[in-house]
Amino acid sequence: MLHRPLLALTMVGALCSFLPAFAGPVASQPAVEPKEVRAWLMRIHEAASRRNFQGTFIVSAGGTVSSARIAHFCEGPNQFERIDSLDGQTRHVFRHNEVVHTVWPQARVAMVEQRDMLSTFPALLQVGDDRIAEYYEVSAQGPDRVAGHEASVLLIRPRDQHRFGYRLWAEKASGLLLRADVLGEKGELLETSAFSDVAINVRAQPETVLQPMRKLDGYRIVRPTLTPTRLESEGWSLRQSVPGFRQVSCVKRPLEAPDRSPGEADVLQTIYSDGLTYVSVFIEPFNPERHTSPMLTTMGPTQTLMRRQGDWWITVVGDVPAVTLKAFAAGLERKK
Repeated sequence: MLHRPLLALTMVGALCSFLPAFAGPVASQPAVEPKEVRAWLMRIHEAASRRNFQGTFIVSAGGTVSSARIAHFCEGPNQFERIDSLDGQTRHVFRHNEVVHTVWPQARVAMVEQRDMLSTFPALLQVGDDRIAEYYEVSAQGPDRVAGHEASVLLIRPRDQHRFGYRLWAEKASGLLLRADVLGEKGELLETSAFSDVAINVRAQPETVLQPMRKLDGYRIVRPTLTPTRLESEGWSLRQSVPGFRQVSCVKRPLEAPDRSPGEADVLQTIYSDGLTYVSVFIEPFNPERHTSPMLTTMGPTQTLMRRQGDWWITVVGDVPAVTLKAFAAGLERKK
């Protein structure tokens, strides 16, 4: 949950500049105009990418709790980030701009990738996406405090059945996202991601990120090969799109399975986004030894749908209602 493979989402900017009425009562707050939503998203991006901060954040969902330390530094155009897991197997994630090292010290394994950080707290939105107001209703909810910081609160309600709602807390002075709740159809809490402590505008320490990225002697280095492609080029199409979702990437990648047969085809992964959340569609050749029966699983807001389609196995994953995953799976069509 701390480091989803898709979601790199950027959540809340300096909202007080746009919401002078946040100090008012919580009830009956008006919806925010689309132009204001766009302005917030631009401020959101700047807060998450250009601020120096470090702290501890906790993710709670589906009866499980995970925690990690995060540090983010910015020097000119360069960004540096470090995430250290505090639970379970030791894992470190180091990022210098688009270069990401994920290190497991106990196993002496390091994965080196070049990718955008599409889904790590507190970066939780696609920047400047004009569709947010079309598919979500945004309203101010009043002031609050998180981890000792004054915060402004937003409530984001979905306008249809294909997405969940959100409640967001942004630090008033900087706009840094302090807490994000994912809300179900009835407003129930599905997941909380929040800082338990955080220091903002700290001194940049890029060497705490760069130094461990250089010290990988004795590690087995894994460099996944991601080949950009198009769904249609691979013989597939999404004959009916899901409202609000657009394709943001499509790649072929090696199958990450211990029983992978030599020469077995790569997995096709296509990512779709509505500007706030993501859905990943994986397509791979059907293997009866691994793919036993169709299933739908739930962990907090994360739904996973798996099923067979002819000679292929389809997996659809996302922080969306099950009806959305089913719509994606039903819309997939193999060209003859």
